[in-house]
Amino acid sequence: MSEENAGTVATSAAAPTEKQARRNEKVGQVVSTKMQKTIVVEIEMRKAHPKYKRVMKTNKKFYAHDEQNSARVGDMVRIRETRPLSKLKRWQLEEIVRRSALAQAEDAAAAAKLA
Repeated sequence: MSEENAGTVATSAAAPTEKQARRNEKVGQVVSTKMQKTIVVEIEMRKAHPKYKRVMKTNKKFYAHDEQNSARVGDMVRIRETRPLSKLKRWQLEEIVRRSALAQAEDAAAAAKLA
């Protein structure tokens, strides 16, 4: 009987590591990088009006943690839900999907100065 209980405990402990909880992800545009290790990402949502059925656009801003300060204004980024990091930060930068043209021009100008 104790062997059966030990077997179920081992499988239940291994189950969370194999299949982690699915975290919410969103893709949006970086609006601000003025804070240290924090970016503001604006998400555009399209939703049908409940009564009139017309598709409406709504924007919402999320504060996300950016450890390396790698994101720039205008970049398209993917953010993932995480534990609360501060009063407003509940998201973390997952990846930079697409760099903005402005950010690429700034990188080229910085490289030209160094060379």
